[in-house]
Amino acid sequence: MFNDSWLRFAALMIIIGAAIQSNAMIVLAALLVTVIPVAWAWNRVALWRVSYERTLSEQRVFVGETVELATRVNNRKLLPLAWIKIDDRFPSALTPEKKPLAPSYSPSSGFLSQRAALGGFERARWNYRIPCNQRGFYILGPAQIKSGDLFGLFERTWVNPHTDRLIVYPRITSMEDWDLPPKDPLGDAKSRVPIFADPTRPRGVRDYRHDDAPKHIHWRATARRGNLQVKVYDPTISYQWVLFINVATFKYAWQGTDPELLERVISLAASIAYFGAEHKYAVGLIANGTWPESDQRLKILPSRAPDHLRHILEALAAITAFVTTPIERLMQHETVNLAWGATLVVITGVVTDSLLAEMIRLRRAGRRMALISLDENWTPNESDLEGIVVRQAKSKVKRKK
Repeated sequence: MFNDSWLRFAALMIIIGAAIQSNAMIVLAALLVTVIPVAWAWNRVALWRVSYERTLSEQRVFVGETVELATRVNNRKLLPLAWIKIDDRFPSALTPEKKPLAPSYSPSSGFLSQRAALGGFERARWNYRIPCNQRGFYILGPAQIKSGDLFGLFERTWVNPHTDRLIVYPRITSMEDWDLPPKDPLGDAKSRVPIFADPTRPRGVRDYRHDDAPKHIHWRATARRGNLQVKVYDPTISYQWVLFINVATFKYAWQGTDPELLERVISLAASIAYFGAEHKYAVGLIANGTWPESDQRLKILPSRAPDHLRHILEALAAITAFVTTPIERLMQHETVNLAWGATLVVITGVVTDSLLAEMIRLRRAGRRMALISLDENWTPNESDLEGIVVRQAKSKVKRKK
């Protein structure tokens, strides 16, 4: 690396060479003085018109799938680059096949290091395969690009701020894989009673009754028949599931986190959300976990919109193990804002007395409750939980290591 010492050294060589009448030393010093400005000028424009791009074959995948990554650096000028190095920040969970990441100051990330020498108007391209074996909401980049002069005296650095996002959804499996009833995992399809007249499905007309709403009067039919007629609609049944996800895996927060159990809880929640969306249920999600690098709690209200399942899966992909509040306190706070006919589904890896007490209180208040547990150390007492649908899920799918 060049510094002021080189200039002092060149001046000293000229003085000594003149003193001892050494032409070789004077020529060497002159070359050094000539090379330094050339190298400095080269370095000044080394990264001019240099671009770096990364391209992902997919930006949303499920656990177990593989993404194709292509990176490209382009030198769009006549001046060649004797060397260029790109350090692209990558999450450790997305290490490419056959290309280990260089270590960084953060244990959760590393650098995808790439080196090349480029001639004028030349580019280099690298292709990688990234196995996505861990759920997450990942950011790729930014990339740090370094280059310099041919002689290695100077070095220039540029940070490309562009980042790419890769969302790895949790694993989704069938209800049978969780040892749950395949047609009705929550046991509420036969007990649901909120039947409505759907105004989008007219069936005919009938005579007016005193309890009919005036807005349903069919005036044309009334004029034809001479007495009041009202419209008749086909009934419809509305199903709403609100999934309460407990990211706590131990009774007390200070006991830490069981990562494997947490992933099973999130995978189970994703599977149930997918089942509900597939059967046209309005599914919502509330969790006592947070978005990455944020203290904002996850909350998605029930909906049957076409892209609603994608929003739920993105939230489950991003959810962290940080517990913002106990699940029973979260339920107490959030249920007052939820539709009365919704089924409140608690999905948890650990069952505590305080959680059961809150669920019993809500059930006695008239709420529809369901508990899906992955706690192998808990045995339900049906007499205490009367009126609450209880399921003990057991994953039958071997997780890939």
